Amino acid sequence: MSDIQPEWVVHVRDVLELLNQGVIITDECPRVVYVNTLMQEMVGRTSDELVGKYVKDLFPSEDVPWLLHQIDVGRTQGQNRFEFYLPQASGERLPVVVAARQLEDPEGRLFAIVTFTDITEQKSAEMELRRANTLLESRERAMEEDLVLAARVQQSLAPQSLAWRGASVETYYQAARTIGGDYGVVSPGDEYLTLLVCDVSGHGIGSALVANRIYTETVSLIEAGTALTPMLQHLNRFVLQNLGSSVMYFTLAAARLSLDGRSLEFSAGGHPPAMIFRSGEKPRFLESASMILGCFENVVGPDSAVKVELEAGDRVMLYTDGFTENFNSRREMLGIEGLAEIAREASTLPLAEMKQQILDRVAAWRSGPAADDMSLILVQV
Repeated sequence: MSDIQPEWVVHVRDVLELLNQGVIITDECPRVVYVNTLMQEMVGRTSDELVGKYVKDLFPSEDVPWLLHQIDVGRTQGQNRFEFYLPQASGERLPVVVAARQLEDPEGRLFAIVTFTDITEQKSAEMELRRANTLLESRERAMEEDLVLAARVQQSLAPQSLAWRGASVETYYQAARTIGGDYGVVSPGDEYLTLLVCDVSGHGIGSALVANRIYTETVSLIEAGTALTPMLQHLNRFVLQNLGSSVMYFTLAAARLSLDGRSLEFSAGGHPPAMIFRSGEKPRFLESASMILGCFENVVGPDSAVKVELEAGDRVMLYTDGFTENFNSRREMLGIEGLAEIAREASTLPLAEMKQQILDRVAAWRSGPAADDMSLILVQV
């Protein structure tokens, strides 16, 4: 087929043989007029088998229309670059990047120099990446399903609103993520109503697991009738002994309301102060007498619990710091005083409406979504 090979190819042939890419030169038909050695190796055919062949005859008929379209693009634009494949003598397909450039020889004839870069390793890596992504997506879906189930379980443990003797209780719980590290307890008994909120440090799965473990221990202590101070002492010791390697700590506020609703026993460790609202008066704060729990021994003293007298109509609020540590657009924190003012102004409303007013106004203050878990217990006696 040397009669179809232009003379100028002889002058560039040595250079084309040095390239690490397969190269063919085609005329305007387009027929192959030259093929370098690497190209022959890539397709497993000799020069005699390729030179003189029309390009369309080298590919399966179903792929020819698309290939001819790319050739037309190259002719129109003077060059083209695209991903395709080379059919090998073995029947395999070698993935390549095709780069074509049009040129005109001294006699005015049009030719194209086409290079083929083997991208087998790249395609193999892409396939492995797709497999890995598919596996990751599958595992992510499984994790999401597990988290949804965990969230349902955790939500089922959240305290529920109820009426007990002459008292009314409203509650709220919302995790900052799918699951969170807060929990609350509203446990009616024959002699008193136990109210408790706990906040485990951090967010997400780790905090939720720790919180659920402490929750189980807490409920066991409440059912056993353990007094508040021994309860906090036991929970602190329990976490130190069983979860001592954890970097998580927790805060807790617990209260017990008497049968007649006229007295409240309160104890807390490192927790934001509980608040008592009485008509016409400023909010009263019940501060923690103990340090945060789960870090050190002997942080709960023997006199950590206090008793306060209540009057009919008084309201008590326990909450976690997801309510106070909210920032507005000016990066000002709502804080305990800000929450107290919101709750005081809402305390003239029916209890359920008071809760909703607190939630709405905290959300209105906050810039963006909640960054921490939020738990709230409101009691009216």
